[in-house]
Amino acid sequence: MDVHDVNTKFRRLGWKRLTICLIVEAIALGSLSIPSVFATIGLVPGIIVSIGIGFIAIYTSHVIGQVKLKHRHIDHYADAVGLMFGKVGYEITSVMFVLLLVLIVGSHVLTGTIALVSIIKNMSICALAWTVISAIILFVVALPPTFAEFAILGYIDFGSIICAIMITIIATGVRASHADGGFSAVDWHAFPQGDVSCASAFLAVTNIVFAYSFAVCQFSFMSEMHTPEDYPKSIWALGLIEIFIYTGTGALVYVFVGSDVASPALLSAGPVISRVAFGVAVPVIFISGSINTTVVSQYIIRRTIKNPKIRDIECVKGWAIWIGLCAVVTVIAWIVAEAIPFFNALLGLISSLFISGFTFYFPALMWFILIKQGAWYERKNLGLSLLNFAIFIIGVIILVCGVYASVVDIKNGYSSGSVRGSFTCSAEAYT
Repeated sequence: MDVHDVNTKFRRLGWKRLTICLIVEAIALGSLSIPSVFATIGLVPGIIVSIGIGFIAIYTSHVIGQVKLKHRHIDHYADAVGLMFGKVGYEITSVMFVLLLVLIVGSHVLTGTIALVSIIKNMSICALAWTVISAIILFVVALPPTFAEFAILGYIDFGSIICAIMITIIATGVRASHADGGFSAVDWHAFPQGDVSCASAFLAVTNIVFAYSFAVCQFSFMSEMHTPEDYPKSIWALGLIEIFIYTGTGALVYVFVGSDVASPALLSAGPVISRVAFGVAVPVIFISGSINTTVVSQYIIRRTIKNPKIRDIECVKGWAIWIGLCAVVTVIAWIVAEAIPFFNALLGLISSLFISGFTFYFPALMWFILIKQGAWYERKNLGLSLLNFAIFIIGVIILVCGVYASVVDIKNGYSSGSVRGSFTCSAEAYT
């Protein structure tokens, strides 16, 4: 599909709204898992990894923007990989793209369930009913078909996560100051302790890697920009906001709580404050999850529907197909999330397989194949050639080590008996 064929209602996204869309995709309740990462690898390595991966993500997203400006017909990530590796690369990346986004929606079904169960305690309702309610909310929020419309919800999303983070930081800080011995008694460490295994350390690091995985939807968002050349403003704004939030939240909450910090960290704020924080975080859980439904549904409808009125959702039939598609994506995400007892570990495994490519080695290859002009060893290219080669290697390391760490985590989950049941009514399975 040529980019100029898209209806003008899909051309209303400016760089500020693009930033909001990227924030909605990137910053969710998972940001409150960063303190537990610091507890595993130590404060100093945690800060270094958080800042370092943040700047790498900014750079690789800049490369993606360059590819989009050079090849305006690209609408989704698979289109760009198809330029490099033909039909086979396109189809493989399409499967990766759809599968990853559907699984992320599934993870938000479970996260929404955890929030609802935590907020509304002591109710004799089957927990499975809360998962259905969670899925319905995700479906309804995903219905706006354009990202310009969705960006309006993004302001609520951003305010929600900022408030939840601030409540957590303030509450844990107050608890630490009132504890015996005050802040000096908190059990935190600058570097990892000797009993940390390589698998657990790398599994912790992958949480930070996944937190910066906003590149997967960037092509989709940029296709709706009225001035795509403004994308660097969005990338830098998002990247710096993420670095500040992730590093600040991880360091402060870890120093306030210590090695026993929970994941998500708001569970360390005390039973009452945790319920308040979960209540405040409800919008971000559902808005950040729903945007993935919107992206994957847009991809499917634009790939399969040729009629422009239906494809651009300008008629009753178009709306019917759009609503049905969003519903199907949500139902599949719900079924997969509930049917697989080790879903969170599976999400980690799939993310290791896919995000290592979307955020690291695919953009590095795009620079070499689609952006670079002249030989890699020419003076004008040498610095960026070495940088992109290093990013490619980092992506491969994340791929191999992330898969290994996720498999070990699944094995340990079965060994310890911590794997939850499928389609269970037990509220304890979701907390």
